[in-house]
Amino acid sequence: MNQAAKRPTGIELHKRSATLELRYSDEEKYHLPAEYLRVFSPSAEVRGHGRDDGVLQTGKIDVKITGIIPVGHYAIQLVFDDGHDSGLYAWEYLYALCINQKSNWQDYLQSLHEAGATRDPAAQVVRLGN
Repeated sequence: MNQAAKRPTGIELHKRSATLELRYSDEEKYHLPAEYLRVFSPSAEVRGHGRDDGVLQTGKIDVKITGIIPVGHYAIQLVFDDGHDSGLYAWEYLYALCINQKSNWQDYLQSLHEAGATRDPAAQVVRLGN
């Protein structure tokens, strides 16, 4: 089965561990943290409208998934407790997140480091005035 047609055979939300479990077969199972899914949301709000205009997501370490909405036969919409709910996770994109989780996460951590940003919402700096 090619990646484009890869549809999970099972999806479970584990609220305690804040992970989404995706099963593709008895041998192929992935656990994606809510934070990972949130910072890699396919929404225009996160990815932008063009090639290089995405917005680095910061302070999402404690985010939780509060809902999963099926979208036709091709995707799911995830609802997060920070109010974000505009990304449609197509099967192809979800599978790519699964198989590239380690490298995606390392790239994200590097981007945070380069931006001087953090995963911790309590450490976010708020600047007022000049």
